[in-house]
Amino acid sequence: MSRLDDPEYARFAWARFRRLLGWMFVVGIVAAVIAIWLVGRAYGTLGWIASLAVVGGVVGSVVMAGALMGLTFLSSGTGHDEAVDPRELDHSGARSE
Repeated sequence: MSRLDDPEYARFAWARFRRLLGWMFVVGIVAAVIAIWLVGRAYGTLGWIASLAVVGGVVGSVVMAGALMGLTFLSSGTGHDEAVDPRELDHSGARSE
């Protein structure tokens, strides 16, 4: 049984996951601003389309990485991985106790 089956713990775990995504969004914005600034210093001012592309690419990559890692830790930390371990199921699909 996963700890995510407990509504109170699930609320806590998903709130922690959303908080992580919020921080990853902030990190992505900061990284995008730094990237635009560095590219602007090296090659001159970027156009608004190029700036939007950099922001979208950097923020999207950082948030996606944070989401995937966050889901991995959420799954592992709540016992969800162990709850669906196929080695514990008998041939009918019922859990063998």
